[in-house]
Amino acid sequence: MLARLRPYLPTTALAFLIFYFAFHALTGDRGLLTSNQRDATLVAKMQELDKVRAERQDLEARAKLLRDSSLSADLLEERARSLLGFADPRDYVIRTKP
Repeated sequence: MLARLRPYLPTTALAFLIFYFAFHALTGDRGLLTSNQRDATLVAKMQELDKVRAERQDLEARAKLLRDSSLSADLLEERARSLLGFADPRDYVIRTKP
């Protein structure tokens, strides 16, 4: 019986390999059926990147104002007051519960 099936073994093995690779090409992590999920993930990551870039630009602008060459007295006073917890005698302080 094995002698009768022997000529079909290479064809069966090749068919199995084709099926295996086709199945994973469709359903794998980078398969054709998961492209919508990858696109949604890409859109979410691009939005997060834009948010982080805007935050970085804001921080760079604030850091530039605190450098010796272009020191902003208002920003320096604001940072000192917030870090030290002091207020100017002319300021109105409204306390809120944390």
